[in-house]
Amino acid sequence: MTKTPLKLLLVEDSEDDAMLLLRELNKGNYQIEWQRVDNAVDLQLALSSNDWDIVITDHNMPGFDSTAAIQLTRKNGFDIPIIIVSGTIGEDIAIESMKSGAHDYVLKSNYARLLPAITRELGEAQSRKARREAEEAILHMAYHDSLTGLMNRNQFENRLAHLYKCSQCENSIHSLLYLDLDQFKIVNDTCGHAAGDKLLKQLAVLMESKIRGNDVIARLGGDEFGVLLENCPLDKARKIANSFCDLINNFHFHWQQKVFTIGVSIGLVIIDKYSDGIENLLSYADLACYAAKEQGRNCIQVYQEATDEFIKRRGEMNWAGKIDQALEHNQFCLFRQSIVPLQKKTNSDKHYELLIRMRDNDGKIINPDSFIPAAERYHRMRDIDHWVISTAFEKLSENKNQQLNFISINLSGQSLGDETLFDFVSQHLKKSGISPEIICFEITETAAIDNFDIAIEFIQRIKLLGCKFALDDFGSGLSSFSYLKSLPVDYLKIDGLFVKNIIKDPIDKTIVEAINSVAHKAGIKTIAEYVESVEIQQCLLEIGVDYAQGYAIDKPCLFIE
Repeated sequence: MTKTPLKLLLVEDSEDDAMLLLRELNKGNYQIEWQRVDNAVDLQLALSSNDWDIVITDHNMPGFDSTAAIQLTRKNGFDIPIIIVSGTIGEDIAIESMKSGAHDYVLKSNYARLLPAITRELGEAQSRKARREAEEAILHMAYHDSLTGLMNRNQFENRLAHLYKCSQCENSIHSLLYLDLDQFKIVNDTCGHAAGDKLLKQLAVLMESKIRGNDVIARLGGDEFGVLLENCPLDKARKIANSFCDLINNFHFHWQQKVFTIGVSIGLVIIDKYSDGIENLLSYADLACYAAKEQGRNCIQVYQEATDEFIKRRGEMNWAGKIDQALEHNQFCLFRQSIVPLQKKTNSDKHYELLIRMRDNDGKIINPDSFIPAAERYHRMRDIDHWVISTAFEKLSENKNQQLNFISINLSGQSLGDETLFDFVSQHLKKSGISPEIICFEITETAAIDNFDIAIEFIQRIKLLGCKFALDDFGSGLSSFSYLKSLPVDYLKIDGLFVKNIIKDPIDKTIVEAINSVAHKAGIKTIAEYVESVEIQQCLLEIGVDYAQGYAIDKPCLFIE
């Protein structure tokens, strides 16, 4: 039988007693590696030079005893089982030894207890080690991102709070960088989340290796990172930010014979005595990062509070809070606008597009132009779309006596990329009991193109439920016609930018004619938006457009009272 290795440090002044003890230990299932010492100097050297499994010490030695041996072992921070083996030891001494760190004591006249005591204490030591490692792992998880191993957002904010306090008390200057990867979505969409995760882990190692000793880097969520630069004024922070841009821009990610290059947009905020609170610092850095993306990506933007751009973005940030409040307190409402057929003698068909509005605290109606940009910027569109779908289906279920040809419901690009959207629609459709044939979902041409494969799959699945689909704002893309072959839509809504000038601009009229002709060849019906005059409506009728929508036909009103 294979014996278990055991590293034994024996504190014993008598060589004969040491041999007797080792003879007893050899009866057990241990392969022993041992060293004997009998004074403090040799014990310290032995503790420093090897990793021992157990310490066995005599109690009485000239100028050195078990109490000193225990203290020295514990002083070095070692969690090693310590057993006292002595010829004589009083009960009081034994109790004090146990209090000071000994785990057991065995009389030399009763060696039969030694092997069971060693086995027990080795097991206890292993349990303590496992428990300590588990606690360290839990502590690490509490402070670090599980994917990259970098500091997580909560701990990063704690560190940010510390630097902010230092800036106020010591008049020191620090810098905050907010990094958002460019083109990361391409890797995820092309190769899947496993590839995206690997890219993030490789970049995390690369970026962490480049920060200074006192600086910290954290993953703030998704493909966003934060860097805190301690005692770092603006000029130096710009150089460091530029070095991150160069580092990431030169990084090449390899995955299954594919090579990807990405970039990064960076927002930079100074932390000094003029900073107006830690709650705003991350928001300002985020705003600056967003401004960097709008400049063309792979660049750096310093937050400057007084500029028009940042005033606008701060306004959007305030709207994000109002959106959350509106969702929580049911302050959204649905309006409708008629979509009428042009090629029939009667306009008895009831077609409507649902339009979302918000009520403020005084009950005043707020148009979507005020809050949708913020909803898109701060990722609230999924929640808004879910609210619209569930509310529309509920109201239609309560008013089944209304004869409707179809109700058009807008979906955002953010919702289109949500894997749970189809199940959400399917479940609420089934729960409502309404006919799926009266539901027509709309997505913009831009959203469809940006999420092309996802859009095709989603449209196909929705149509299998019996719902219809419309492509909104058609004509705004650079390759609009080529996508019509692949997108299985029922309706095509011609971009209102072309429709509203159709009487005055012959080019716009030609574009509308072309879109209408190609759509009909593809078996798709057309809807013209922004019909703001009778003259426009008549022109569309002559062109052969199927439906019209706009203020000349009907102004939005409350959907169902």
